[in-house]
Amino acid sequence: MRKDKVIKILDALRIEYPDAECALNHKNVYQLLIAVALSAQTTDKSVNLVTPELFKKYPKPKDLASADPGEVEGYIKRIGMYKTKSKNIVALAKRLVDDFGGKVPQDYDALVSLPGVGRKTANVVLSVGFGEQHIAVDTHVFRVANRIGLVEAKDVLKTEEGLMKTIPQDRWSESHHSLIFHGRNCCHARKPNCEACCINKLCKKVGV
Repeated sequence: MRKDKVIKILDALRIEYPDAECALNHKNVYQLLIAVALSAQTTDKSVNLVTPELFKKYPKPKDLASADPGEVEGYIKRIGMYKTKSKNIVALAKRLVDDFGGKVPQDYDALVSLPGVGRKTANVVLSVGFGEQHIAVDTHVFRVANRIGLVEAKDVLKTEEGLMKTIPQDRWSESHHSLIFHGRNCCHARKPNCEACCINKLCKKVGV
């Protein structure tokens, strides 16, 4: 896609979703990391329902690191894969305490080395938590970016790499949130609302 068309799409999404930002409730980078790790294959809304009590019980990494995963399950059992996620976030907290002085590392390789942390989680933490420019590809970003023609990729990694080449670096984080909001509010998986879409004339699927 031509650069001028990319910019038109980004500008239209910026106008449509001026408040697009991370929808996971958090007060610090530790809470953000745990919340994003819990959000895999479930909704941010569901995660936001369980994290208040979870963070009240385990306010710091050292608290969660010493917890019994079975006890943690009781706080997050309303979300998908809660048994695996309970083990992961306890192991994650132990790594933070043992290897990083109880702090979330501001380093991509260090983040993806943590239990339950993949590319998406690391990119979100670096973007939202540390203010760096990153593009995290979730199901919404993957679907919307390929559907409208920003990239043509068959997997998440290729989509991320393609978006990094297509989108100006100073707009990576903004674009990540805008694409998510567009996917949630308009460009739905099964029945996109093309008639009401702010970028329908620029979209590969319906545009001219």
